[in-house]
Amino acid sequence: MKVKTFRPWPITILLLFFLCLQPAVTEAAQEPVFNLKAEAALLMEVYSGKVIWEIKSHERLYPASITKIMSLLVVMEQLELGKAGLEDPVRVSARASAMGGSELFLSEGDVVSLENLLTGMAVGSANDAAVAVAEHVGGSVEAFVEMMNEKARELGMINTNFCNPHGLHHPEHYSTVHDVMLMSCALLEYPQIHRWATIWMDEHFLQGKIRSGEVFLSNTNRMVRYYQGCDGLKTGFTREAGNGISATAQRGETRFLAVVLGSPTVEDRYEAARLLLDYGFSHFKSVPVIEKGAVFTLLPVDKGSPPQVKLIAAKKLNLLMARGDAEDFLQEVKILPVKFPLQKGQKVGELVVTYGDGEEASVDLVAAEPVCRASQVAVFLRLLDRWVRFGR
Repeated sequence: MKVKTFRPWPITILLLFFLCLQPAVTEAAQEPVFNLKAEAALLMEVYSGKVIWEIKSHERLYPASITKIMSLLVVMEQLELGKAGLEDPVRVSARASAMGGSELFLSEGDVVSLENLLTGMAVGSANDAAVAVAEHVGGSVEAFVEMMNEKARELGMINTNFCNPHGLHHPEHYSTVHDVMLMSCALLEYPQIHRWATIWMDEHFLQGKIRSGEVFLSNTNRMVRYYQGCDGLKTGFTREAGNGISATAQRGETRFLAVVLGSPTVEDRYEAARLLLDYGFSHFKSVPVIEKGAVFTLLPVDKGSPPQVKLIAAKKLNLLMARGDAEDFLQEVKILPVKFPLQKGQKVGELVVTYGDGEEASVDLVAAEPVCRASQVAVFLRLLDRWVRFGR
């Protein structure tokens, strides 16, 4: 009797053959693994709004001086509304001068411009400057803090509560890396912030303008000097919070934001932010579609005055793609029914972009100017003009 010997090697070769036919998984599609020394962290691309990686992003933690991102944001909005000016003289109160921690060594009665105080907050994380600014812009620290919390609610920061404008410890003063991301992105809408946040050192800051003579101002964010493209945003530290940072960097059309909270040491927070940003820049790119305020199209408004309106992008829109991917996308415009009167900035439509494997991104198209209902005579004359031109 002959027995056939089972030889497994042909099946092994067959399995290897079929495995080779399977599509390869790109590095960008793989879930990254980071060995970060931090309580929570997040990486996102700012212009596309895409969160790439996060851990414990909704866990409530103490933000320390990262709080000043919201303080700066509130002031920037007031400047935009014309309710404050950079050259405003701000008188320093006893309350402001008594603040501890990082400070500009302001004395009661000192008069400093609002811009210099904002610089001190952004660069040196000055707590006395934060209180002086809060009193000037809000009327009182308490009123300013309410403005901060109101803005937080507007941005959807549901796990944040502010008790002061500087970030010194309070048990009911908390936020999350996700919420820090939201307020950081809102502050990045104001390019002015980069000019302040990238000042590395000023050995004679406020010279001759304050009673203490001058201040040696140095940046608390080491990354603006040592990480390529880094131009913000804010660091934080208290014993209860540990070390944190909201770091942003731009290279070409791509801007990443790394938020890190609860690192044991200063070096740990920088290393965590660097690892996240490095991963973003090495694996992804941001492809621009339209700039904020750019005119996308002219919309005829038959019964409106004026008879057509420019539709502009409500915000900047970029697409996040893996490096090496073709930068192809399709655009579709969806127009809403026009109701009079049409206000400036009112949503009139939406630009929908499809890219990659059917992924979508969109931006609101808003009216660049107000449009009211045209008179019956004006509408009749338009119809008559069309009829005459059609007859030619």
